[in-house]
Amino acid sequence: MKRILTTLLIVASMNLEGQHLGNFNNKAASMDISRANIATSMGNAPRHNPNYHQTQLNPSKILMHNIKALYNVEATDYTAVFNINQIGETAPETTRLMNEKIDLVKAELKKQGFTGQFAVDMISFLPQYEIEVTKKLFSKTYTEVPIGFELQQNLMISYRNDADFQKILKACATAEIYNLVKVDYYAKNLEAIYNELQEKILAEVKKKKTYYEALGFTMDEYSVEMADNKYYHMPKDFYRSYVAAENVSMDALKNQKNVTTIKKPTSYYYEPISYNGYDIVVNADIQKPVIQLGMDLTLRYTPLPPKPEPKSEPKPVEKPDPKVYVVSPNGPVDIKQIPNN
Repeated sequence: MKRILTTLLIVASMNLEGQHLGNFNNKAASMDISRANIATSMGNAPRHNPNYHQTQLNPSKILMHNIKALYNVEATDYTAVFNINQIGETAPETTRLMNEKIDLVKAELKKQGFTGQFAVDMISFLPQYEIEVTKKLFSKTYTEVPIGFELQQNLMISYRNDADFQKILKACATAEIYNLVKVDYYAKNLEAIYNELQEKILAEVKKKKTYYEALGFTMDEYSVEMADNKYYHMPKDFYRSYVAAENVSMDALKNQKNVTTIKKPTSYYYEPISYNGYDIVVNADIQKPVIQLGMDLTLRYTPLPPKPEPKSEPKPVEKPDPKVYVVSPNGPVDIKQIPNN
C-alpha cells in the first residue's frame, strides 16, 4: 500500500508543473486537447533539450535592424451588437413584435440608469412561403403561398463603462434576445498613442546604433533604407476555439459500464498577440481583453562604396627660355633673347 501511495505522489508531483497550459494544446493541428506538456514542442522542451533556443547566425556586412513595438490599450468605448430575428403572420404584426422587443430592452436599461446610445441596423424583411399542392385528375399543381414575414435587424448598444455589459445582457435576455454577434472596442487619442510608440522606437534605434559603434562599426560609412508599418487589432480578432478531447466517467469505473459518448462543447478563449519578438511592449500586464496597437520598423544599413583616391595634378610645363650667345671678334659676349613664338 505504501508503495502505491508513493507512486501516486510521484506521478502527481510530475504533473504539477506546466498545468497553466490548460485544456488547449496550441501545437496540435487537429485542435485536440492535451493536459500533458511533455510530448509537445513546448512545456518541458527547454529543460530536456539544451539546444532548444539556439539558432544559426550568419555574419554579414549588411546590418539589419528590426524593431517591433506593441501598445496594449484599454477601451474607452464599446459597442455590443445583437441580432434579432422576428417572424409574424403580417408585416405590421412582425414590425410591432420587433419594436416591442427593442423598446423592452431600452426600458429595462433605463431602470438601471443606463446612459448609452442605441442604433438599429436593418438587415432584411422578407415574406415566407409554403408550397400548396392542388390535386387534379391526372396531375398536381404546386403553388407558393405567403404564410408570414421574417424581419431581421441588428440592435447596436454603445456604452463606456465595461460593467454595463452585464446590464445589457440581462435586459436583452428579458426581451428574449440572445444572439450576441460581437463587441467592438474603441480607444480615444490614437494619434497620441502612435506618437509615443514612435518616440520609443527612435530611442531604440539610437541604442542600437550605439551598440553597433561599440562593436567597431562606423555608422557614417553606411547608407540606410527603411520600411515601416502600423496596425490596430480589437479583441474579437484574437478569440480562438477548441473542443475537449477526453471525457472521464467515474461511474463507468465504479459500475463497470461502458462510457456513453456525449457531445463535446466548443470552448473559446482570448489569446492576445504574443510578446515574443517584440522590442517594446507598453502596458504588458493585462488582465482583460484590450486593443493592441503596433508599429514595426525595419532598417537596412549597407556599406557605402569606397571613396576614390584623389588624383595628383600634373606639374606645370616650364616654358623654354632660349637664348643666343654672340661672341664678337674682340672677345666680348653678347646675349640675346629669342622670342618663344
